[in-house]
Amino acid sequence: MRLMEETKITLSEKEMPTAWYNIQPDLPAPLLPPLNPATGQPIGPQDLAPIFPMELIKQEVSQDRWIEIPDDVLRIYKLWRPTPLHRAHHLEKALGTPARIYYKNESVSPPGSHKPNTAVAQAYYNKQEGVKRICTETGAGQWGSALAFACNLFGLKCTVYMVKVSYQQKPYRKSLMGIWGAKVYPSPTDLTNAGRSILEKDPDSPGSLGIAISEAVEDAATHDDAKYSLGSVLNHVLLHQTIVGLEAKKQLAVAGEKPDILVGCVGGGSNFAGFFFPFVKDKLDGQEIDIIAVEPTACPTLTKGVYRYDFGDTAEMTPLIKMYTLGHTFIPPEIHAGGLRYHGDAPLLCLLVNKGVVSARAYRQNPVFEAAMLFAMTEGIVSAPETAHAVKAGIDEAVRCKETGEEKCIVIAFSGHGHFDLAAYDDYLAGELEDYEYPKEKIEEALAHLPEV
Repeated sequence: MRLMEETKITLSEKEMPTAWYNIQPDLPAPLLPPLNPATGQPIGPQDLAPIFPMELIKQEVSQDRWIEIPDDVLRIYKLWRPTPLHRAHHLEKALGTPARIYYKNESVSPPGSHKPNTAVAQAYYNKQEGVKRICTETGAGQWGSALAFACNLFGLKCTVYMVKVSYQQKPYRKSLMGIWGAKVYPSPTDLTNAGRSILEKDPDSPGSLGIAISEAVEDAATHDDAKYSLGSVLNHVLLHQTIVGLEAKKQLAVAGEKPDILVGCVGGGSNFAGFFFPFVKDKLDGQEIDIIAVEPTACPTLTKGVYRYDFGDTAEMTPLIKMYTLGHTFIPPEIHAGGLRYHGDAPLLCLLVNKGVVSARAYRQNPVFEAAMLFAMTEGIVSAPETAHAVKAGIDEAVRCKETGEEKCIVIAFSGHGHFDLAAYDDYLAGELEDYEYPKEKIEEALAHLPEV
């Protein structure tokens, strides 16, 4: 009988992690607290209570290394988890590389990405505290889809402020949210003070995640039965995503592998952080692992931003958080990777970049789509434009291994499929994608508005 190399490494439902990993006790330096912009003092639970349920606030500041996943959340996770770890045999062959390439496939969830890992958890904790409606923003629509999916399962209403350019580029993401019962509005809207203020200055504003966050926070803060939910950046969001890395670690052990290189795309940081956090202590303890965060040159937060306190939103309604930022007034260009168009990044991720645990690089659109095309032609899966940034970095590392002859183990965080992004691929195939690199003077203009802390 002919022996075949394994393509998918799967875990049984019984092997699925039952606790999330909290990286805070294992950080190389303490995480600086968020600050009240009015007083400059660290914020307390009472400051966050109007927009978040208390259990999520506790998770935000917890120093417990492990936080148990509720049974009701695990039951829903089992609709698609554990997700497979694929060996990219066909891609390896096409590249002629001695590297072994794996990808952790989060595209198999019902909304098609990693986002429901936290959406389900957040909907659960809101339901437990009697919340009737959750307000949120979404960039490319992956997060809005995931929260709509989760709210539907827990009987909650869902309001989504979708960045206007993505609302126009990805109409079927809006349709998917509608199927799961969400109300979706193109942001900026005339429904909130924040949105009206932006439209007065720029009636044709394409929107941004910062603006959409302002609208969603305002909506939640002005309605007693509603809370706000964020799909990235915050500590508890990254915590929930660690189920990805915990599964990947088990699967790599089954394959007899230890990773040499971990790559993932970064917009706010949740998918990549959830993937690599479980490996950080190994690196700090001496294991050689290159951890690479990938972003677009059109929104180069980690590669060209500054490590400062800044607002998480455009209207200055959020606490100040220490992060790499391009400035909260930054409006990124209309690239197709809408989920990567955010001016800041998760404080936990930014700390690890600042300490040299994680490196960052930025790519232009066309090389990213070229890599995604090769991946689709070899592995058969159409990547989301965001995910394609990670694919590009993984391919570049594999090509480097071909040049050096190194047989490294490369693992890609495959955060979502691109079935709702085919218009972006049409633009690429027609040669209509612009390789945009954000001008230095525009970044400096936005950074001039940073608060003094």
